[in-house]
Amino acid sequence: MRSPESTVYGRLTAACLAISAVLASIGATAYADTLTFNDALALALRQTPALAANAAQIDAARAAAIPAGELPDPKLLLAIDNLPINTADRYSLTRDFMTMRRIGIMQEFPSQAKRESRAAVAQGQVALAEAQTKITRLSVLRETALAWITRDSVEQQLARIEALEAENRIFDAAVRAQLAAGKGLTTDAVAPRQEAAQIAERREALQARREQAIAALKRWIGPMAAAPLQGSAPDWSIARATLQQGVRHHPELMAFDPKQGVLDAEIDEAKAAKQSDWALEFSYQQRGPQFSDMVSLQVSFDLRLFGAKRQDPMIAAKRAERMGLDADREVVLREHAALLEMDLAEYQRLTHALQRQRDLLLPLADEKLGLAMADWRGGKSSLSDVISARRERIDAELKLIQLAGERSQMAARLHYAYDERAGEQP
Repeated sequence: MRSPESTVYGRLTAACLAISAVLASIGATAYADTLTFNDALALALRQTPALAANAAQIDAARAAAIPAGELPDPKLLLAIDNLPINTADRYSLTRDFMTMRRIGIMQEFPSQAKRESRAAVAQGQVALAEAQTKITRLSVLRETALAWITRDSVEQQLARIEALEAENRIFDAAVRAQLAAGKGLTTDAVAPRQEAAQIAERREALQARREQAIAALKRWIGPMAAAPLQGSAPDWSIARATLQQGVRHHPELMAFDPKQGVLDAEIDEAKAAKQSDWALEFSYQQRGPQFSDMVSLQVSFDLRLFGAKRQDPMIAAKRAERMGLDADREVVLREHAALLEMDLAEYQRLTHALQRQRDLLLPLADEKLGLAMADWRGGKSSLSDVISARRERIDAELKLIQLAGERSQMAARLHYAYDERAGEQP
């Protein structure tokens, strides 16, 4: 006849399945929908205010680009010329033959190069706004992915804790049966309850982490962050050579190309300022009725006589700014190349640690627990040895889930930072 303690592991599977069924039914009652990884990403892209703000910036830049290369508005001229202010004809608009009421129109004509460079600057601002949108999109995808993975990892640990609590109740029954059979010490009856309290403490800590993970996810997708999770995160392919080629496409580097385009156009605009603009003015002049009316046509040109003190310093300033931007780009490029190597090293460490935990440490913890249980049933060891072995196995199981989550998070960071295809998902 089998003793109660020998049924611990035989009944564990049934307990886990029952708990899973209860949790699933609770989730189905609270929410009609589940939340997959791709669902979370799609919701984040639709609901994040930052992307709406970026879209408005693009619209603003495109609207501002329309008039950038156009001629300035014409000017209407209204004037009184040669008005006498003394003698009998003072303030008269009709008696003095020199007094004229003048109406005219003037149009300024900036140089073609200046208008083209202004249009190029405006188009560069559009490109910069579009690049910022791509950067924000990748950031939203990355942060949503990390929040989803964090919650998934915590909930996997919680599910294991629930199973451990059920297993603890079975273990408590086995200890009581041993004591009823006259084996062991009376103090052994306390040990399972102490273990239950420790498991409950861990469950409460994990529940707090779960609420924190939901709050982080809610930032990106709103109330659906609390919906039951379904499925798993993608198993991204992390290839060193591919990611190293993608360093230049890191989100922080994406804005440098349009910034360079804007500065190049501003340099051209500063150069174009050395070219003379001109203006055309036409006016109609009315005198007193006894005199004939007149028309005037006037052309004016800017005289660029002091370029060394005016236009040349502005050109030099823009060129220096451009050189500074190139240096900044190189700084950021080197920084992320170094960060990539460090992240890849951490990813490799997590991969090896996960494999070792799954293939070596967890089986050893199971084996140690089995041996401790056998020794305890045979009267060769104390219950404290069994409790210690059980604690080690609990630690090994939870650490396995934790390592898997950390590895998945690192893969997400690498994917959304260095993979050129990251922005295409979902």
